[in-house]
Amino acid sequence: MSTVVNVAAFFAALLAMEAVAWAMHRYVMHGFLWSLHRSHHEPRAGWFELNDLFGLVFAAIAIGGFWLGAQPGWTPLWWAAAGVTAYGVLYALVHDGLVHQRWPFRIPPKGRYLKRLYQAHRLHHAVATKDGAVSFGFLAPSDVRRLSAELRARRSP
Repeated sequence: MSTVVNVAAFFAALLAMEAVAWAMHRYVMHGFLWSLHRSHHEPRAGWFELNDLFGLVFAAIAIGGFWLGAQPGWTPLWWAAAGVTAYGVLYALVHDGLVHQRWPFRIPPKGRYLKRLYQAHRLHHAVATKDGAVSFGFLAPSDVRRLSAELRARRSP
C-alpha cells in the first residue's frame, strides 16, 4: 500500500506543479515580485538574471519537503518533493534549454507539442510588461491561436 501512496504522491505533485507554476507566474512573478521577474523579460547580460532567484527559492522549498519527508511517517511527502523536483528539472531543461537557449547545447523545438510550447512561451515574451503578457503556464501550453488573438486584443485600443 505504501508504494501506491508514494507513487501517487510523486505524480500528484508533478501534475499539480503546472497549476502552482501558473499561479506563481501570473500572480507573484507578474504581480508583487515583478521587480525580480522583469529581468527575465529584458535582454540578459551574462549567464544569470535576477529572476533566477525564484529557482533558488523553489529548490529550498523542495529541499524542505525532502527533509520533512525523511522523518518517520512522512515518506509520501518525500515522494511529493521528488515530484516537485522532477517538474523543476523538466522546467529547467525545456524552458531554459528549448525556449531561451541558456544551455551550451541547442534543443530544437521538433514535434507538435514542443513547437506549441515554444510558441506559447514566445508569445508570453512578446510583451515585456507586468500586465500585458499572455500564457503563464508552461508544460501544458495553451492554444497558440487563442493566445495570439488574446495578445492582439490587448494591444488594440
